[in-house]
Amino acid sequence: MRTLHIQRYLITGLLTVVPLWITFLVFRFIASLLAQFGAPLIGAAFHALSTVFPGAAALFAEQWLISAIGFAATLLALYLIGWISNRVFGQRILAGLDALMERIPLVQSVYSGTKKLMAMLQNKPNGTQRVVLIDFPSPELKTIGFVTRVFADASGREMASVYVPTTPNPTGGYLEIVPVDKLTATDWSVDQAMAFVLSVGAVAPDAPFPATSPVPPRGE
Repeated sequence: MRTLHIQRYLITGLLTVVPLWITFLVFRFIASLLAQFGAPLIGAAFHALSTVFPGAAALFAEQWLISAIGFAATLLALYLIGWISNRVFGQRILAGLDALMERIPLVQSVYSGTKKLMAMLQNKPNGTQRVVLIDFPSPELKTIGFVTRVFADASGREMASVYVPTTPNPTGGYLEIVPVDKLTATDWSVDQAMAFVLSVGAVAPDAPFPATSPVPPRGE
């Protein structure tokens, strides 16, 4: 009896800790990425301040402080960029930046492709849902995918370009060309699907995949 109690408590503890641990890992991964953007600038500023305030040189050399302020500075910078982008003068600056990037060889293809992907993820494609399930990597398994385009092949059959992100880092993934009638619809938003991917499946709506019927072809 005592052994059963120990097993039950261990399992309960494990089930309690694992979601928290996965959430922590995902948050740490995202925070480290954001901190890396601002850390070099903050480190350089701290190095300059340490010459002015030599008594605080040890504090300015602390890596955790540089990372924390770099993380906060990156969030502030992203907020300011978003705010500026919604103003007329910000839109003019972005238009000029776009024109400049379009003139740089190699950079142009990467920049324009990434920008188009971000724009497509913000808008629902015609005739189908954005977040779907597809048979991948085998017919017996399902995985989350994002429809980026719907088109017709030479025979007139409707096909979909589906981006399948990896977890927990969705910046890498696979591009699959799937017949529209092979897609399984979901009611998930892009934000919900991304949270599911980033959390390795730990964060999901209360009713996962409520719509399990195939995506109907356009015109139906």
